[in-house]
Amino acid sequence: MLMGVSKLVPEPQLIFERSRPGRIGCNVPKCDTPEVDLQASLGDLREELHLPEVSELELLRHFTNLSHVNYGIESGFYPLGSCTMKYNPKVNELTARFPGFANLHPMQPVETIPGALEILYGVQEMLQEITGFDAITLQPLAGAHGEMTCLMLVKAYHEKLGETQRTVVLVPDSAHGTNPASAARCGYTVKSIPTDKEGNTDIAALTAALDGENGTKVAALMLTNPSTLGLFEPNIEKICEMVHAAGGQVFCDGANMNAMVGTTRPGDHGFDCMHLNLHKTFSTPHGGGGPGCGAIGLKSHLAPYQPVPVIRKEGNTVVADEAYPLSIGRVSAFYGQFLMEVRAYTYLRAYGKEAMADISRYAVLNANYVRARLKDVLPPAHDRPCMHECILTAEKYKKQFGIRALDMSKRLIDYGFHPPTNYFPLIVPECFMIEPTETETKETLDAFCDALIQICHEAETQPDLLHDAPSSQIVGRLDETAAVKNLNVRWWPPVLAHA
Repeated sequence: MLMGVSKLVPEPQLIFERSRPGRIGCNVPKCDTPEVDLQASLGDLREELHLPEVSELELLRHFTNLSHVNYGIESGFYPLGSCTMKYNPKVNELTARFPGFANLHPMQPVETIPGALEILYGVQEMLQEITGFDAITLQPLAGAHGEMTCLMLVKAYHEKLGETQRTVVLVPDSAHGTNPASAARCGYTVKSIPTDKEGNTDIAALTAALDGENGTKVAALMLTNPSTLGLFEPNIEKICEMVHAAGGQVFCDGANMNAMVGTTRPGDHGFDCMHLNLHKTFSTPHGGGGPGCGAIGLKSHLAPYQPVPVIRKEGNTVVADEAYPLSIGRVSAFYGQFLMEVRAYTYLRAYGKEAMADISRYAVLNANYVRARLKDVLPPAHDRPCMHECILTAEKYKKQFGIRALDMSKRLIDYGFHPPTNYFPLIVPECFMIEPTETETKETLDAFCDALIQICHEAETQPDLLHDAPSSQIVGRLDETAAVKNLNVRWWPPVLAHA
């Protein structure tokens, strides 16, 4: 760049600052209904709202420029641990836009939507085979909703057996925060189970929690596998047997299913139920890109309690069956997030049974590659092969140089990368939780690792670079405490410019 040229580039303006009285953003057809005097009807409301007045071209440029500021999976690597921010293939979006799917109304009579029922049933069948469960329901609206639904089924199951004294849910200390929240929301008391020094569930602590009278109070154990430490639980069959021997149920948090899909099945490990995130593992839009879907898998003894309607085959016809007398009822007003199922169906059929294991194998390979490349500067929390994500610690930089994991993540922004998850799981000090997913190339992973290695060097030699980062963005380092206490998220001028 030539010296001084950057000063010629105009500063970005808010749309309110572009506003000029009388400019029109769109031309509407001639009115064919009785006209209303908006000024008389609304009084001074329009002026009080300070609505901007811009041309259509200015409006288009405004939103295009905003889109360039946004960061998404199409613009760069998104290594958020536990989120599985994989690429969403565009063919999924094409099928979801088919008029026969996109134009359905949730209140249509069920007999008018046989194609939609076929899609739902097809997704259920494929997920049953992938997970090893006897039944799948797609009705929960997102992951935590699926967790809570599973616990509602467990509660109904115990109540049917007359075991109302089971009021405790065991949750490992490395669990997702939604696990204890879901249990509490269902009226259970949460008891934490610690992690041992190898990163596994502490068997001695679990034994004590299930021993004698304690065990008669346990309704369920909620276990994430692989755990949030990125490790597969080697004692999973034993753990399930222990809980079952005490009369409890075992729930699998399926947020990390991307490490297992096509390779091993949670239903074969001894779990009684689990939730799945279609918006993670099965590549439907995630976060700002679209709604979630918290499908759940159930063993046969919990299936009678599942939400209605139950999508099942009756001869050669798929039906939505309401005749489940033990059902907990509906858990959403309509049947889940239908277009998410269309996207997942497309994704599953594109891979097929033969290639399904490629998802988990490459996800695990990529995570272990990142772990191996960074181990000398950011040691792993546990020195053993990880699954789909690696958990690293920057503790030594905080102790020796006053640099936190947060500082390193802010500096990553200057290198053009979205930061990974920080400070989770909470039991790992100065934690980096990095999940590359299977959709990233070796070249992308190398560039990311090179940046982190360079940042670790800067932490030792130029710590102020990290303390001041990011320095390349429209918004720099925020005082996050002040931002929480003095929240201000709108632009509201005391006097309109150019009025």
